Amino acid sequence: MTRAISVNATVPAVQALCKTESIRISTIEPLLSGGSRVVLLDPRDADRIRTLMKTKLITGAIVRSPEHLSRQPPPSSR
Repeated sequence: MTRAISVNATVPAVQALCKTESIRISTIEPLLSGGSRVVLLDPRDADRIRTLMKTKLITGAIVRSPEHLSRQPPPSSR
């Protein structure tokens, strides 16, 4: 499964839950469509968050900030 999860919760709420559960976050960002997108370091942690926040998971389309930096190689190396 993927390490990325979209949840209907604020960034501080997700960070607090991860701290309480000793789950390590790779990156987290607020979504323009509401909620947060979090990428965890371990897929098992992602499954744990999915279980803990099963009522807050966002399954539909999300709108990410245009300021998000995608990790893609520069055009010259594609």
